[in-house]
Amino acid sequence: MGVFVFLPLVLPLSAWPVARLAEPHLHPRTATRLLTAFATVMAVCSTLCLALLMIVGTAQLPGNPLPDGWSDPEVRAAVPYDEIAGKAAIPALALVLAVCARTLWRHHRITRRARRALAGLPSSTVVVLPEERPYAYALPGRPRGRVVVTTALLRGLIPPERRALFAHERAHLTARHHRYLLAVRLAARANPFLRPLRTAVTYTTERWADEDAARSVGSRPVVARAIGKAALLSGAGAAPAFAGFSASPGLSGFASAGPVPRRVAALLGPAPVARTWPPVFTSVGLAAWGAAVGTLVSAMSSANSAVTMFLILHAATPF
Repeated sequence: MGVFVFLPLVLPLSAWPVARLAEPHLHPRTATRLLTAFATVMAVCSTLCLALLMIVGTAQLPGNPLPDGWSDPEVRAAVPYDEIAGKAAIPALALVLAVCARTLWRHHRITRRARRALAGLPSSTVVVLPEERPYAYALPGRPRGRVVVTTALLRGLIPPERRALFAHERAHLTARHHRYLLAVRLAARANPFLRPLRTAVTYTTERWADEDAARSVGSRPVVARAIGKAALLSGAGAAPAFAGFSASPGLSGFASAGPVPRRVAALLGPAPVARTWPPVFTSVGLAAWGAAVGTLVSAMSSANSAVTMFLILHAATPF
């Protein structure tokens, strides 16, 4: 196992270049899927690494509930600097599990809260709230989810822009963007080095919905104007608590998530080319391959460490 057990903790750094280059150079759909896959695999590997180090750490603690064979010197010798790394992994893993559990709890609490707020309204896919605060968001659910918008926001948009708004929010629901957002948020909680990927995916999901809306209404400038107007209107007054959840993995907002000027500028330019993988001999292609190699090495290192630890414990522990 050796020093390879530490690699999954730092290999997320290899994904930073692609997180920066994917936004302007890849189709938002491709960027979202690639970055989410990289983040999820790397987060699982780094958490597994901490768990293996935790075994080494608990093997050193007097009176631990683990089998006596786990305290065998060979277990501790499997990790360099076992005394420091093993003990440090115990609170680190506990912190990772705690913050991930809190993120999941908050995600479900926010979603339940929003659903309760709409409980007494007709069960249609579009809900128009008679409020003077302009906001809109997509609330995921079964079978199709719901689009929530206020009359204040609708008044500020002309009919084509309203169609763009609804198309954008329906795109969030159709593509299940809340799942990508939740996955990268948990990944960033598990390993802070993955935070740039979370930021990038938050933006690319909005761009994905923008492009789907532009294709649906047949006009990119109309979607750009709708986003700009909605951002200006939303900035005029604070939305109620459950309407500001566009930054959460449960709800996606129309003009409050992602840098609005960049989204508008992208819509005023040509439509991005859809590719499953970027060209190799480009900056984004090299960055993507670097992240892919980092993800593969992380997976191989964690798998090798897990198998090695299992064999050591199997030999040291009478089953």
